[in-house]
Amino acid sequence: MTAYLIGICGTAMASLAAMLKETGWEVRGSDAGIYPPMDRFLEEQGISPLVGYDASHITEDIDVVVIGNAVSRGNPEVETVLEKRLRYVSLPEMLRERFLWAQRPIVIAGTHGKTTTTSMIAWSLVQAGSDPSFLIGGIPRNFGVSFRIGNGRSFVIEGDEYDSAFFDKSAKCLKYLPDIAVVGNVEFDHADIYEDVEALRTTFRRFLGLVPANGRVLLGADDDEALALRAYAKAPTETFGLNPESNWRAVDVVYGANATKFKVLHNDSVVGDMNLPLLGAFNVRNALAAVAVADAMEVCPARSAEALADFKGVRRRLELRGIAGDISVYDDFAHHPTAVRETLAALRVKGSGRIRAVFEPRSATACRKVFQKAFTEALALADDVIVAPVFRTSIPEQERLSVEELVGDLRAAGTCAYAASTLQDVCEHVVDSSESGDVVVLMSNGEFGRLHSEILGRLGSTLEQSSDSPG
Repeated sequence: MTAYLIGICGTAMASLAAMLKETGWEVRGSDAGIYPPMDRFLEEQGISPLVGYDASHITEDIDVVVIGNAVSRGNPEVETVLEKRLRYVSLPEMLRERFLWAQRPIVIAGTHGKTTTTSMIAWSLVQAGSDPSFLIGGIPRNFGVSFRIGNGRSFVIEGDEYDSAFFDKSAKCLKYLPDIAVVGNVEFDHADIYEDVEALRTTFRRFLGLVPANGRVLLGADDDEALALRAYAKAPTETFGLNPESNWRAVDVVYGANATKFKVLHNDSVVGDMNLPLLGAFNVRNALAAVAVADAMEVCPARSAEALADFKGVRRRLELRGIAGDISVYDDFAHHPTAVRETLAALRVKGSGRIRAVFEPRSATACRKVFQKAFTEALALADDVIVAPVFRTSIPEQERLSVEELVGDLRAAGTCAYAASTLQDVCEHVVDSSESGDVVVLMSNGEFGRLHSEILGRLGSTLEQSSDSPG
């Protein structure tokens, strides 16, 4: 069987390609551009993507075409598939049909924390010896890959609320047959898909309505919107968080420079001691969700806590990319005001030097005015803010986030801020204005012009030259 994936370089699409190849399929695919880390990932899997979309790529020997949600009508390959009447499906459809029906899916949903929570659950189950499969929208550092095909019945999967394809606007998570469902939080996002927060609520209500009565639902107790979903669950439901009313709760939390310690309570009884090598309250919640899911899979909480003590995090989730001299450069996927705020708060607790937030408005929501004020409030937690140009200039100006207004409001609030004219301007400003002890965090849901490496390289050169200077 031959599968062709249009838009193969997204993390989930590349993972699906590797899973199909591992189960005996011939796999081909294309994308508009090939860039890290998925270029290396596909190469390691023996898959060579075609660069650019071309009708000639769609040949008669293809059995099924998987169309990613980043492409739409007008794409030459999509048009050729439709004209040739080749069988086509969305990514979640292919996953469900090929991998999920015979498994026990554990689906992690919610606006924030999905990738890290999914990774934590997968790691806990692997360490407990249950041999799960998983598919994650990022690369957990413990595994080095975003997918795994195990021999156990459980399949841990990140349940994105984004749409499935241009021909299917329903959320991906609705395709994943949840037996255990996690919703940590619900906030408005994906303004290109959802008209308002009520439309988003509807998706999550439908998602919980898919969990069978002998399944399990876990809801974030620190989020009112998530808690309100309890009324729509038909399966036994528990909650997790710092809220004193949580079924799964963290107490005696100590935020250190490189780790977070706390006790895990289940219905007010201590069931484990956690020494989590990650920062931030959001990761405490993620870990609690992981412990609760593992418990539903008959893994004792103490064993989960032991496994998570060795959890190394996920690439692009507050990932330290390097240190030049004594200037640290982090990469973070934060693109929603809440994620930006949580990331900066975690760095602040770390007790570092000056925190410099470098923010690229790139996602469909971040590029819009809907969060203009919220981004000001979130970014104000930094000591210094550099804002890149809005990525999606096709959005009408009256609906588009105003970088100038954002920078102006930050300055009015007492935060040093700078509006960069280009990505190269971002790089030059960061390098030219860096000081000893700075912590620089680049926040974007895209590749951000691969500035991380360039900034580190130039900072290293600058610091080296400075150290060689007289006096």
